[in-house]
Amino acid sequence: MRWALVKVALAVTTMVVVAFAVPLGLVVKELARDRAYQSAERQAATVGPVLAITTDRTQLERAVASAETGPGGRIGVHVPAGGKNGTPAEIGSRRAAQRDVEAAAKLGRASISPVRGGSSLLQPTAVASGIAVVEVFVPDAALTNGVATSWVVLAGVGLALVIGSVAIADRLGTRMVRPAERLAGAAHDLGTGKLGVRVPEDGPKELRSAASAFNSMADQVVQLLANEREMAADLSHRLRTPLTVLRLNAASLGETPAAEQTRAAVAQLEREVDQIIRTAREQKAQSRQAAAAAGCDAAEVIRERMGFWSALAEDEGRTVRTAGADRPVRVPVARPELAAALDAMLGNVFRHTPEGTAFAVDVHNAEDAVIVLVSDAGGGIADPDEALRRGHGGGGDGSTGLGLDIVRRLAESTGGDVRIGRSVLGGTEVRVWLALDGRRAPGTRRGHRLRRTLVGRRRRTASTGS
Repeated sequence: MRWALVKVALAVTTMVVVAFAVPLGLVVKELARDRAYQSAERQAATVGPVLAITTDRTQLERAVASAETGPGGRIGVHVPAGGKNGTPAEIGSRRAAQRDVEAAAKLGRASISPVRGGSSLLQPTAVASGIAVVEVFVPDAALTNGVATSWVVLAGVGLALVIGSVAIADRLGTRMVRPAERLAGAAHDLGTGKLGVRVPEDGPKELRSAASAFNSMADQVVQLLANEREMAADLSHRLRTPLTVLRLNAASLGETPAAEQTRAAVAQLEREVDQIIRTAREQKAQSRQAAAAAGCDAAEVIRERMGFWSALAEDEGRTVRTAGADRPVRVPVARPELAAALDAMLGNVFRHTPEGTAFAVDVHNAEDAVIVLVSDAGGGIADPDEALRRGHGGGGDGSTGLGLDIVRRLAESTGGDVRIGRSVLGGTEVRVWLALDGRRAPGTRRGHRLRRTLVGRRRRTASTGS
């Protein structure tokens, strides 16, 4: 697809450049030719008034010399003979053939005669003895003056347009192809049994929809497999009771060969059931690990939990605001763990702030991290650092009463952290940093920029109302 877009852009742009550059090049050439002949006409026009006054050779030579605007020897004057015994006068240089000069004098209008090295403009002028012809030589270099430079400029502009269009097409192709390649690779990995594979929901709108559908399908596949394994384990446990009865009954059959075969069969069946139970448990654990590795949509979890807590907030007269949860935001944590962390933070708001206190939940998605902010308009925490240290188990039973242990373990499992500070609402702000790649340490320069961006956005939102 990428190469196809490049070829299409190359073909279309080349046709457009040719369609415009070739006519422009011909127009430039024609303009240079007209410019050269217009200059020759101006030079001939300076000699015309002198011919109308006199045909004296000396005066005409002076007029010709003054009319020369370039190298000399380009202007010639052909004066017809005066009277019965007069002879024609030739002043200056002559290049045109005699028949061309006579034809121009007979026609009475300007004409162009091809000569060696260029062409001559023949301009007839009426004099007392008849029709004089002023000849101005126009060399080939004057006819093409500036044409080559203009063609080079046009070629350069055309080449730049072609290169630019190819670069843009390649960029657009990359933007379309890379999400498609990731989607195809994830589908292949899922087919090979890697249940934790998911794809980022970026790129064009259609590919984002496809990625979202793929992630939803993968989540359903994991859930279906987990349900099947749970059912297999449950059925196996149900077989335990009748197997126990069979084993007891087989023990009372005596020592006959049939009794021994029955006891052996019951023992074999019991071992198979145990193996099924162990396999189901192992696969169930693997399913949980795959679900955690696949992550979840943080925006969807936030919307769900805010919908749950909004009912209680309405009863207590609290103002609720949610920002940044209107588009998918995937995080590398399991859905139940994120929901538990949100419930812990939101539960703290209800437990430790009076009724009517407003609170808000913001989520911001960056390239390397997702930040979740839970803020309120309560009285705040006197010593946030001490609260975090107690959350690590430094005092008493390790509990702060703020539910930070769950939140801290969730953030640290991704390589992130938890910070407590003063919110723009005036109360407490709990900032949960969930690293997407697990490599960037929290608190780096980029983290500070993200925090300033979030604070600025929340202040603007708070100023406009909830």
